[in-house]
Amino acid sequence: MKTLQTTFLLFVFVALVNAAPPLQEESLQFYEYDTDVAKGSLIQDYEMQSKDIRKDGANISLDASLRLQGDDSELNVSPTKDTNLPTCLLCVCLSGSVYCEEIDIEAVPPLPKETAYLYARFNKIKRIAVSDFADIPTLRRIDFSGNRIEEIEDGAFSKLLLLEELSLAENRLMKLPVLPPKLTTFNANQNRIKSRGIKANAFKKLTNLAYLYLGHNALESVPLNLPESLRILHLQYNNITTITDDTFCKSNNTRYIRTHMDEIRMEGNPITLAKHVNAFSCLRTLPVGTYY
Repeated sequence: MKTLQTTFLLFVFVALVNAAPPLQEESLQFYEYDTDVAKGSLIQDYEMQSKDIRKDGANISLDASLRLQGDDSELNVSPTKDTNLPTCLLCVCLSGSVYCEEIDIEAVPPLPKETAYLYARFNKIKRIAVSDFADIPTLRRIDFSGNRIEEIEDGAFSKLLLLEELSLAENRLMKLPVLPPKLTTFNANQNRIKSRGIKANAFKKLTNLAYLYLGHNALESVPLNLPESLRILHLQYNNITTITDDTFCKSNNTRYIRTHMDEIRMEGNPITLAKHVNAFSCLRTLPVGTYY
């Protein structure tokens, strides 16, 4: 009896095993502890993301390289100065004053009509024309120091009736222009001016001229007809070899005194001042220079 029961149970078990569906390996998924993500799918996703990252990384590296190259090309561009800009963008305009200093301009820029003070020092200006100031009668001060001016058209300054101060120092002038009548200060130091480049009556009518600077030029003699208003006269380091009794004084008037003259500088000239004592008889102070 026990043998029959055992045989029956064996047949039933085999039938149940055969009836069960077969296992499919493709559906097996392994889960990590305390996660809802299958390990198999996680590995697959990681590999896909790695490929995408590598692909994107190449693109990112390429884009970054292009951007860096672009930045380098921008950094390598040398700065330039645009001298065609409107005057008050190229220069600084402030309350009637125009400052155009050290900007490499080669000509006088168009000025606002109310300009009273022009500072155009240390540029590359070579020429001054009448048209530069034709419509600017309000100018009171002009400074062209440190340029390359070789030529000034006749009448460029003569119609500036309010001009009081003019500086043409450190240029390449060989002669003086006609100067405006109300000038009080004129500076032409460090040029190439010779005596023949100054007209005989260049300063005679400048009755307000107080400061005249002509040092470091090539003058052979002291300019004639200096106005009575002159207080400071600089003639140092020229080529002056002669002085007459009428250079500063009046030989026909022994009582004449030049009351306003405070300083005359003549050092650096090939002249011995002690040989021309009568030339200084009307001065309150002897000129600075070589006496022996």
